[in-house]
Amino acid sequence: MADIKLDLNAHKAEPLIDFPCDFPIKVMGETQDSFAQTVIDLIQAIEPTFNAANIEMRTSSGGKYISLTCTVRVNSQVQLDAIYRSISAHPLVKYSL
Repeated sequence: MADIKLDLNAHKAEPLIDFPCDFPIKVMGETQDSFAQTVIDLIQAIEPTFNAANIEMRTSSGGKYISLTCTVRVNSQVQLDAIYRSISAHPLVKYSL
């Protein structure tokens, strides 16, 4: 039987994002009064310095949906992943990109 050695570091890719950085997160859901504040609260739970002024808001042509582009200063991939997990798990959120 052949001796197989695995190099777990051989295929580690360089990070695609240089941290810290300002990262735009797009969040979409049905239009509701509480949607924007809910998204703000979710982000601030992970990044307390997030400023709500860094949000662009657009409503769909029919007015049924709203999209938020939240530009968040993130310090690591772990932090960015945590924000995405938190946002994506909320029932008001239909999509996050």
